[in-house]
This record gives sequence, C-alpha cells and structure tokens, in this order.
Amino acid sequence: MKVTLKDGSTKEYASPMSVIDIAADISSGLARMACGGEINGESVDLRTVVDHDCQLNILTAKDEKGLAALRHTASHVMAQAVKRLYPDAKLAIGPSIADGFYYDIDFASPITAEDLEKIEGEMKKIIKEALPLERFTLPREEALAFMKEKEEPYKVELIEDLPEGEEISFYRQGEFTDLCAGPHLMNTKDVGKAYKLTSIAGAYWRGNEHNKMLTRIYATAFAKKEELEAYITMMEEAKKRDHRKLGRELGLFMMHDAGPGFPFFLPKGMVLKNTLMEYWREIHKKAGYVEISTPIMLNRSLWETSGHWDHYKNNMYTTTIDEQDYAIKPMNCPGGVLVYASEPRSYRDLPLRLGEVGLVHRHEKSGQLHGLMRVRCFNQDDAHIFMTPEQIKGEIMGVARLINEVYTLFGFKYHVELSTRPEDSMGSDEDWEMATEGLRSALDELGLDYVVNEGDGAFYGPKIDFHLVDAIGRTWQCGTIQLDFQLPQRFELEYQGADGEKHRPIMIHRVAFGSIERFIGILIEHFAGAFPTWLAPVQVKVLPISDKFIDYGDSVRRQLDEAGIRAELDTRSEKIGYKIREAQMQKIPYMLIVGQKEQEEGKVSVRSRFAGDEGQKSLAEFIAKVREEIDSRAVREVKSQEKE
Repeated sequence: MKVTLKDGSTKEYASPMSVIDIAADISSGLARMACGGEINGESVDLRTVVDHDCQLNILTAKDEKGLAALRHTASHVMAQAVKRLYPDAKLAIGPSIADGFYYDIDFASPITAEDLEKIEGEMKKIIKEALPLERFTLPREEALAFMKEKEEPYKVELIEDLPEGEEISFYRQGEFTDLCAGPHLMNTKDVGKAYKLTSIAGAYWRGNEHNKMLTRIYATAFAKKEELEAYITMMEEAKKRDHRKLGRELGLFMMHDAGPGFPFFLPKGMVLKNTLMEYWREIHKKAGYVEISTPIMLNRSLWETSGHWDHYKNNMYTTTIDEQDYAIKPMNCPGGVLVYASEPRSYRDLPLRLGEVGLVHRHEKSGQLHGLMRVRCFNQDDAHIFMTPEQIKGEIMGVARLINEVYTLFGFKYHVELSTRPEDSMGSDEDWEMATEGLRSALDELGLDYVVNEGDGAFYGPKIDFHLVDAIGRTWQCGTIQLDFQLPQRFELEYQGADGEKHRPIMIHRVAFGSIERFIGILIEHFAGAFPTWLAPVQVKVLPISDKFIDYGDSVRRQLDEAGIRAELDTRSEKIGYKIREAQMQKIPYMLIVGQKEQEEGKVSVRSRFAGDEGQKSLAEFIAKVREEIDSRAVREVKSQEKE
C-alpha cells in the first residue's frame, strides 16, 4: 500500500501498519510526539491500522486535533484519579474543549475547589505509572452489562441511546475503563506534566435543567510547561479584565434577579453604547446603507414562511394576541424582507443596503448565561443587502472591508472562516453551490486567508465568520456575512430587470459588531476598562485642590462640555491625592488639577492615563489636543514606564 504524507512524500508498505508504527518508521522523534492521525482528512486513533492507499497526517500537540487527543487522554487520567479517591463517584462525560477539557461527575458528597489539588496529586501518580491505553469493542448488550456491573448509570444511558449494531468502543488503562470513541495517546505517561485543574462548576446532565445537577471539573493540558504557564498567566489576566467585575466597578451595566439574562445599562454604559452607535451610523452612511427599524413582535405565519418556526422555535419567546400566535423576534431578517417587499423594486434600486440595530430575544438556558457575553436579549447591528447575482462579489468585498475597518479601529487582529452547508438546511444543491462559490471567490479576490468550516453554515446559506483576537490572545466570533437565496424565494421577492422581466434578488445578512452587548463586553475586557478617549464615558475629570477652587473647576468643566468633551467635576472635600487615585481607578483618560496657580494663570495641570504628569497647559490648548484625539478616534498608547 502507498501512504502519502502531509509534505507530499510517500511511503510504501507490504502489509498493514498502525498509525503509530508508521510514525515510528518516519522518525522516532515523531512517534514520541504523535497524538493522533488523519486518514484522508478523518481523525483516527494512533492504534488505527492503515491497510489501503491513503493520505496520512501524523498529528502532534502542535495541531488542534492532536492537542485535543492529549487533553482527552488527560481527561481519562483525571477520571481515573477521581475513581481512586472517590470510588462511589459516577462518571458522565469528559470531552476536550477549546481551551482544555472537563469531566461531569456525580459525587456522593460535594467536593470543593480545595479538593482539586488532591486529584492533581493522584493524576501525577497515574501518569508516573505509565499505564498503556488499550482500545477494545463490545456488542451493545455486552457493553450495557459491562457498565451496569461497574454501576455507571450515566454510561449505561449513553449506550442505550446508541443504535443496534453500533460499534461500542472502550479504553482501558490499568484498573480503569471508560466508554469512549477516542482518539487517545498510547500511554498515560505521554500526558506529561503540563496539566492543571482550574475550577469546578455545576452542570445539568445533558444540559437539561430538568436533569440532575452534576459537578463539572474544568482543567487544561499542554505539551509543554511553558505553554501551560502562559495559559495560566492569560487566565489570571482575564480575571482582572472580567467585564462583569469591571462593569460594576465602572458603573456601566448591571444584571438583576428580576430578569436573568436581561441586562440593564446604567448612565455611563449608555454613553458608551450610544458612542459606539454614533460610529456605526457614520460608517454605514458612508458605505451607502439606509437605516430602518422593524417591530419586535410579528405573527407566527411570518416565522413559518421564513423557516424560523421550524428551525429555531425552541429558542423563541411566543405569546398569543387576538387568538393568533406571535413570536418576539430572535432575528431581524424577516422584518427587513417585509421592508424590501413594501414597494416595487427595479434593478436600478439595487444593491439596497438596509441597516437595522434591532432588539432581539433568544431563549438561553440559565446555566449558559454569562454577563453581557451570553444574554437573552440584545441589540444586533444587522444589515440586509438585496442585490442582483452580478453584484454578489462586490457586495461581499464591501462588507468585508467595512468589518476590517471596524476591527482595525479597536486594535483587533482577526482570522476568517468560511462555513458551508449544514445537515439541517433548506434549498437546492445548485443554490448552495453558487452561494458558497460567491463567498469563496470574494475572499480569494480580497487576498484574505481563511479556513473552511465544513457543515457550520446557517440553515439558509453559507457564511463567512470573522474571529477577532483580543489583547490577551482570546478569540471571539463577532462579524459574519451570510449569503441567502432562500428567504427571497420564500417571500417571493422580486425586482424588474433591465430586460423588463421579473427576477429574484439575492440577499446578504451581515453584522459587524454582532451583538452590541457582547461587543461591549469584549471591549471592556480588551481594554481592561481603560477605553480610548473617544469611547470613554467620562473623558476628563476636573479635580479642584480644595473647595476654594470649585468655581474655577466648574468653569473649566463647562468649557469642556461646550467643546463636546465629556467631563465631570469632583466637588468632594477630599485630598487631591485621593481624588487622583479615584479617577485612576475609574480609568479616566485625563485629569485636570486646578488650584491657586492654575486659577491665576487661566491654565490647568494635566495628568493623563497615558503619560502621567503632562504639565501645565492653557485650557484652549488642552481642548484642541483632546478634540483632535476624539475626532480621529485615536488609540493613544500608554508609555511603558506608566504601564501597570
């Protein structure tokens, strides 16, 4: 058989070989680092036997799927450690996830974060024991009997859900055996030393709030200790930047038990939100969009026509009015479609770019709610573009440029994914092929690097997702461009072409910020609450040295206000050092200190978040400088000696 490797080279073997044996044949070093394999693009275990011509990629921890195999094995080691320490514990599931792994466990008695160190210690012993992982399979009935004998009810339930005739695989390491499809490393020692149990949380079995609450142990693992240390440092930094904590401290937003998942924006948060929206309107007007607003609630027949009732009903809030079913909108698109259909359209009207910052509601499970990042109502900066087939590429390129402009302004780097047709989709193969090719060719012409995310498109069309990277290296999916042939067909949209005939428009759904609320949460954490001056809710704090200079301070504040600079006056009878520290805690970009000398000379002493003491300036000079900074939306760098 002939095996083609990732670099294009080939290997020929006279008899079947396992993936790990092929890795060893290539080099002993590769075999030591190997975590899994890919045969013709499909992930496989190191134990998988290759018995035919194929393309083979040996995965290491440098590969996403290879690192997932390492973490999945670490998850089994953790489960084994738990069973040794807590024999009565019942195991549920323990997958690898984006930044580590977790295991959901039903403990006889509750454990706390303090117990994690003990579990880590037992994991260290298991890794040192160098237990080989052995894969075996059982018929369904034998698998059920096996797990019933082990008194693992959650595993039994998982097996019962598998169809008759399904191959049911297990992995054994020493005295411990787990139901698992793999892939896994060859030996527990290969997990290494770079692992850490990070936290515990509650998790309903199978994510259903009607099921039992289990204990979820979160953890992570890496190939190298320095990678683990860098991750821990990032997580510590993330805690300091937590938008929920900073949102409270900076008076931006609040959550309340009266409406879990429904955020309240406070006065300063509204300044931030409105400033973002002013920027949004400015760039969209420049890009040729017109703004609309559509109702928050529409009747069931509309959502049936759009396909949302069939594909999204479980996430929609519904009510009855005049004996008719209505739904609060989870998305803005059907409203935009009705606006398009409200009058006859000609090819001369296209492309028609309809922008809408619409309030949408989606039912999220209570356990999934997380500050502004996962809420039940949010404003989405939607736009729906209606166009001719010839305009597809140009419009997609225009949207991509606009999204690039937004992310560049805030200092975000990003990467792009092209998501293709999912299983739960509607429309013809021809439409999907044309839509996907339209997105692909636009990305190619723009010269944007992208990866293809097979099967992750929307139910009505393929999409381009923009994943931005924040200041500490975390990735967030915000911007998206979705090409849709389906809604124009379902709503029978038309335009009159140059030939005088009726034609069907094509539709783009797109967002730049995504959820405004979530984007604000990301910005809070990206800037650690220290927003650029143009975005800061309070741009200048005027600090009188004593009560004698409050009148002069108020005069300064009024002049700042007249110049369109957001300013506050600190009238408290506190020492100036205390006032400065308070303003620093509130992450105010500029502080103007006023006393006897400043009043006599009509000046202000400037202290900034960026450079510390900037000396005395005339108020006119200061206003001109700050106005320029605001108008250009500059992001002023903090001098290195001033960084905390």
